[in-house]
Formats: sequence, C-alpha cells, structure tokens
Amino acid sequence: MRFDVLTLFPEMFESYLGQSILKLAIQRQLVDVQTHNFRNFAEGRHKQVDDKPFGGGPGMLLMCPPVFDCVESVQGTSDSQSRLIMMSPQGRKLDQKLVEELAQEERLVVLCGRYEGFDDRIREGLEPMEISAGDFICNGGEVPAMLLIDTVIRLIPGVLGDETSSKFDSFSDSGLLEHPQFTRPREFRGMTVPEILLSGNHEAIAEWRHEQSLRRTAERRSDLLATPATNNLNNDAE
Repeated sequence: MRFDVLTLFPEMFESYLGQSILKLAIQRQLVDVQTHNFRNFAEGRHKQVDDKPFGGGPGMLLMCPPVFDCVESVQGTSDSQSRLIMMSPQGRKLDQKLVEELAQEERLVVLCGRYEGFDDRIREGLEPMEISAGDFICNGGEVPAMLLIDTVIRLIPGVLGDETSSKFDSFSDSGLLEHPQFTRPREFRGMTVPEILLSGNHEAIAEWRHEQSLRRTAERRSDLLATPATNNLNNDAE
C-alpha cells in the first residue's frame, strides 16, 4: 500500500518513518510512504504558499495554485487508483470502521493543512475525503496524518508479526474494548494475575476475556454497546 503525504513540513516524517513496525513494513516493501512539499510547486522568488483571507480575519490560508499543482503532480506519478484525503477537524471522525475501509485502498494521498487551513476552493475543486482525528485542533495535519497511517498499516497483511493481533484490538471485530492482559511476573507489589489465565483452559479463558471486554466497555465506553450486548451484560451481573 502506498501513502503520499502532501505537507509544508516533510522533515517531520523523517524520524517517524524510521521507527518500529512502519520501518519494517517499508523495508519489506509492504508499505511505501512518500512525502511531497507544497512549496516545491509554488511560484515566484519567495515560493509563497499562503496569503491573508479575503474579508479579513486572523492568520493565513494555504493558496490554491501550489496545492492543486502538487496534488495533480503526485496523482500522476502512478497508475494506481488513489483516494485523496484532507486532514480536517470538520471531517468524518477517524474510527476503526473507517480505518478498515481505508485499508482496502491501493493508495492514499493525504493533504496536511497549516496556519488557518486551506482556501475552501481546494476542498470544492479537488473533492477530498475529509477526515478528523478527533474533536480538537492541532497545529497542522501532519500528526493526524501519522495517526492515520499508523492505524491503517496494522490491517495490511504481513505488517504485524502475529496476524491475529489486530483482530483483538479495542474497537476491532466485536467493537468492544480489549480485555485486560498480563505478563510476568505473576505477582507484582501485591497485584496478581487472575488465576483463570494460568489454568490452561482455553475455552474458559476465552469466555473470561469476552466477559471482561463487555464489562470494561460498559464501564468506560457504554456508547459502544449495542442494546442486546448491554442486556446480556446486565443479566450476567445480576
């Protein structure tokens, strides 16, 4: 899978691309991540990419010409079908369902805004899919773009060492939060591992984990529970 990240600060991605699971996925050619600088497509002596908003107001906006030229140039570098994405607090909130949709794409081209955002004609003319990392504002779209990449690559076959790992993550498969997990030592500062996990009874362990997922979801994110699951949880607790 290929990601093209369009940004004013491609250097922000240098360390990120050289770490952990993503680094290994790139080395194994399971993932390709390329960065592109809007400023390389700006004209004039100063390579201007932003200007003051019409009608007044604070800050600066990214201008249409360098962004359009950058997008069109990047999209023309491959025959692969690409999905254009704009990281925006006004977009669809990133969740596991959306991540699963994006993981089916061959190529994602990701626009990272800065300053007060994009001239709205960029949204109107290029028609990107707008995605929000959450109900908060960042200094730019780069960190949300990294978050998007990090979530999507986990679902690409071969990226994770254990192919079942992503299946049991919170929000995956059942839509529940993940059950508690433990490793050695068995006892630490008076806290012990639940005996069921030491029993070797895999059926009982699976049942315990599912129950714990239900309980944790009810306690922390009850909005994720469908009515039938909530009723079953309540009945079990009685």
